[in-house]
Amino acid sequence: MVLDTLPIVFVLAGLAFYVVLGGADFGAGLWQLLAGRGAPAQRIRDHAHHAMGPVWEANHVWLIFVITVLWTGYPRVFASIASTLSIPFFVAAIGIILRGGAYALRPGTRTAREQRTLETVLSVSSIMAPLALGMTVGAIAGGRVPVGNAAGDLVTSWLNPLSITIGLISVAFSAYLAAVFLSGDAVRRGEAGLAERFRARALASGVVAGVAAVAGVIALRRDAHDLYHELVFGRARPALIVSAAAGMATVGLVRRRRYEPARYTAALAVAAVIAGWALAQAPDLLPGYTIERAAAPDNTMIALIVAVIAGGIILFPSLAVLFRLTLAGQLSPGEAASDAPGEGRPPATGGGRAARGAVACLVVALGFLTVADAAWAHAVGVAALFGFAILGAAALIAPEIKT
Repeated sequence: MVLDTLPIVFVLAGLAFYVVLGGADFGAGLWQLLAGRGAPAQRIRDHAHHAMGPVWEANHVWLIFVITVLWTGYPRVFASIASTLSIPFFVAAIGIILRGGAYALRPGTRTAREQRTLETVLSVSSIMAPLALGMTVGAIAGGRVPVGNAAGDLVTSWLNPLSITIGLISVAFSAYLAAVFLSGDAVRRGEAGLAERFRARALASGVVAGVAAVAGVIALRRDAHDLYHELVFGRARPALIVSAAAGMATVGLVRRRRYEPARYTAALAVAAVIAGWALAQAPDLLPGYTIERAAAPDNTMIALIVAVIAGGIILFPSLAVLFRLTLAGQLSPGEAASDAPGEGRPPATGGGRAARGAVACLVVALGFLTVADAAWAHAVGVAALFGFAILGAAALIAPEIKT
């Protein structure tokens, strides 16, 4: 049972990271569209681009991760979703590609007109992608994606009131996250005026996101009553309460201009929504198709779990360094090499014990997951894999912390 369930936990974690980080990225594009005209508006657009430019590609790693793990661990579920919802996925892909092209081409613009054209493309695609992806979530939550190759209707499965509502919620959440994140970025850069502009946008979009979330619950009650009941009255209710509390806490923190903790409460509010959806829909992935039935064979799941955790040892420290450098302004164009942090300091040592512990945990994990067949042995193996991930990350990050 652990082998069947753990990869879907990875999928949900990756989805939460993508909704938070990728959502903030999409929302920054939306604010570029709504910036208006004139010098203050251009400062807003430049700030949004400066903040998201170094990390937008990294944010989409999570989407690739979700697709890969779902495809490998639950192949029939992935095939059913991808075939029935091929149209909104295609629209989302076009949006993501156009955004990437706009980011890549913007430094080469020579005239204000060229820059405005690319900013418009980026902004429109920043609405297309989260709207389409949110509509796919609405289709799955509404039970309109049956098991089978294109077994659901190619149009009405995603073009319905529930899917449209969740698509709009996705856009609203993206704008909300971006405004909160960009407020904090402006403060770090010493741009008090920009911080105030994004603070106003964060408060306004927070209200809109809250109203949209209530509308989503109402839409669930009308279109997916079983899911609604589990979310509001059943096992998913704690997640709903956490999301509402975190959302209100974020608004309060933004009002007090405490942007750093507001980042985390905003992320928690969105992640709790995903957790609530998962709890409300469990144990089904698709209508009548449980996690246990959908899971790939045990040997595939073991290899997948090992690959994910081993990859996480590389991915998480790398992303941590990337975001730390971005938030510190160290990835700005034209920075001199001598200004880099840690210049001239002696190399750090440490992490040896953590590294040895990670190796030991990996040996235990491989032994219990590949040699033993008992359920308790697999549980020990999975726990050892988590130990390997934690200790390995500590060993890799320790030198960076000490510098």
